[in-house]
Amino acid sequence: MTASLHPVLLSLQVTLVATLLIVAAGLPLAVLLARARFPGQSVVETAVNLPLVLPPTVVGYFLLLALGAGGPLEAWFGVRVVFTWIAAAVASAVVGLPLMVQSARAAVAAVDPALERAARTLGSSELEVLWRVTLPLARRGILAGVLLGAARALGEFGATLMVAGSIPGRTQTLPIAIYDAVQNREYALANRMVMGMTVLAFALLLWVRYLERPRRRPTVSIGDAPHG
Repeated sequence: MTASLHPVLLSLQVTLVATLLIVAAGLPLAVLLARARFPGQSVVETAVNLPLVLPPTVVGYFLLLALGAGGPLEAWFGVRVVFTWIAAAVASAVVGLPLMVQSARAAVAAVDPALERAARTLGSSELEVLWRVTLPLARRGILAGVLLGAARALGEFGATLMVAGSIPGRTQTLPIAIYDAVQNREYALANRMVMGMTVLAFALLLWVRYLERPRRRPTVSIGDAPHG
């Protein structure tokens, strides 16, 4: 495997795992925030969105405290993941989570509650209503949130660098490899990686725009109307 190819494959691996983490944490959060009302909800919403406004290095520092030596992960489970690709995936998931939650929450909130009530009157449990009515109707917004979170995870740099470092062949993701290439004045290599990342990010965002477009409803002209 060439040195320039490894950061690409590692970034795809990190992004895939980060996206799975984003969906696992973000979808329940989105449904909870869209449908429930509970004390401290504003605090939870603010905490979820905090990575959007904090500098990535600050987010990375908090993660370093949580994942590093003496942190709760090591103290409770005896596991230390700092300076591994897993730490990079966790950092990418944290910064991508707010985008997923915002989009999915809006999509769930837009589902007509009357349809959910109708399903309940037909004997469906709350879990069945969620699975058969709410999530299918909100699927476009949820998928858009997943793609936004994945795109953000793919481009994460600061928090990843804090918790995973820049170890070639182990933790050097594509954004970090681009930074190192520029620092080493390897501009041809940097150009190739930048173009590849730009094309991939553009494709993800274009997909999101497609999902956000209002769906066209079939129309019936007067001439097509049935005659009595």
